[in-house]
Amino acid sequence: MMKPVMRISVIIPVYNREGYIRRAIDSVLNQNRPADEIIVVDDGSTDTTPSILADYGENIQVVYQENKGVSAARNRGIRVSSGNWIALLDSDDEWLPDKLALQQTWLKENPSYRICQTQEIWIRRGKRVNPMKKHTKIHGDIFFPSLKRCLVSPSAVLFDRQLFEETGGFDESFPVCEDYDLWLRISLHEPVGLLPEAGIIKYGGHADQLSRSVWGMDRFRVIALEKILTGNPDLSRDKTEAVLRELIHKLTVLHHGALKRNSKENAWKKKLEKYNFMLQQL
Repeated sequence: MMKPVMRISVIIPVYNREGYIRRAIDSVLNQNRPADEIIVVDDGSTDTTPSILADYGENIQVVYQENKGVSAARNRGIRVSSGNWIALLDSDDEWLPDKLALQQTWLKENPSYRICQTQEIWIRRGKRVNPMKKHTKIHGDIFFPSLKRCLVSPSAVLFDRQLFEETGGFDESFPVCEDYDLWLRISLHEPVGLLPEAGIIKYGGHADQLSRSVWGMDRFRVIALEKILTGNPDLSRDKTEAVLRELIHKLTVLHHGALKRNSKENAWKKKLEKYNFMLQQL
């Protein structure tokens, strides 16, 4: 049985990114393998972003919504899209011209994969930097190393629409770490392909980065890990143990942080006791 023709929908969520959004959109329009549709979800921008989007006319499809966050914007874009494959691009990142072509070729050569990502070039405050060893991307079964930190970049990924729908999409209650949560749920059952070539330029260090706006990001990684435990009653013993150990590690850090702040919050301590007990019972 022949696979259906690959139709790629590109989803770009944007909120007040007048200084970056043209670069992002232009990098999609300049692909050697053109996207089949480009959907930009304006998540309630109050700067000149809407007028910049209007300049592109029929080259892009713009969806406007009240500000609900990046997860809701991505989910909305995917819902209105028509492609059977989905590519994401953050509004402050940029694709290299061969990004989609490389991934399409790789997926044809590796038909068992339903998700893959490219390598990336990092730019911090205008200068190219090398990612630290702990951020090294991994090919295939990435679940265990993904427990510590997110190893998939939204801007670098291309995935089967059905896989996204099966997994439940982005959790819109997460203001940050929504990607850690989704890729963890996907990699629990699905291998993630990795191309050797860079497909994106990932920019960081600017003041309006989302990760700078929320303290204690491990709070949300703890929720993601708890979801793995509660949502998968048939989770294998080795994966259960690995999730519990990572939960205990992250909760210990949060608990010590609360003690340093003289916080009366003891939720971290109670959770630590709970998961330590669960680990002992394995």
